[in-house]
Amino acid sequence: MSSQDDFALMLGNAALTVWGDIPRELQEALFEHAMRGKDDLQRTKLAKLLHERHPRTMHPARPAD
Repeated sequence: MSSQDDFALMLGNAALTVWGDIPRELQEALFEHAMRGKDDLQRTKLAKLLHERHPRTMHPARPAD
């Protein structure tokens, strides 16, 4: 594994740890970047993991723009 991969793993683990304290807009941006090019099953699995670890991230739907 390269140094970049090591740092990405460390940063990802840190994000998982503090996810519930991150503002919603940043959570959404990180989630979308992480899921870029991924299928719906992967998106669902990550969303479920985040909601199970941080119940406070279960926000109501955003109002329509």
